[in-house]
Amino acid sequence: MNKTTKMVIVLTVITGLSGAILSSWDSVTKPKIEYHKLQALKVAISDVLPSYDYYEEKDIDGKTIYIGKLNDSTQPTGIAFKVDGSGFQGNLSIMVGVDPSFTSITGIKVLEQIETPGLGTKIVEDPSNKTDPFWFPEQFVGVIFSPQINVVKNSIPQNSNEIQAISGATISSKAVVRILNEDISIMKELYQSVN
Repeated sequence: MNKTTKMVIVLTVITGLSGAILSSWDSVTKPKIEYHKLQALKVAISDVLPSYDYYEEKDIDGKTIYIGKLNDSTQPTGIAFKVDGSGFQGNLSIMVGVDPSFTSITGIKVLEQIETPGLGTKIVEDPSNKTDPFWFPEQFVGVIFSPQINVVKNSIPQNSNEIQAISGATISSKAVVRILNEDISIMKELYQSVN
């Protein structure tokens, strides 16, 4: 057996073993990853909904919504759902809470993002703002999205449908607003079609 044949055999065995190890490791880690994603989803629902005792999960045309309710009432306190869209670097996944009439936002929480570290990641947390590192997502609470949410740069929002952009990350700020503007109206139509 010549040297080349031996190298091919050795590399084939190493590749086969590596693939088998990775495949078995995936089966070990996958359930844990899914469990942690579910826990993060539950926390996000809790963060964006106003006070509630329990929530109902409802599927409407392939979209899942979470309806927060109080024990002594059949009326919802708020509605939460996940929205997705493209940001500056890649996909953004956001949990959104709205009031039952779909007129204002009760909260948002970014679930997944791969924005530019130190700039676009401020849509989740702004470590440079020592007094309020969560100022960007918190400013959406109470925002009216009729006719749509608008972004203002380098100034304080003056209207109830405006939010302030992150300095140096205007594209990421606008991406969040664009996703919310597009998907909230879609979810409103879906929700009202069954209620």
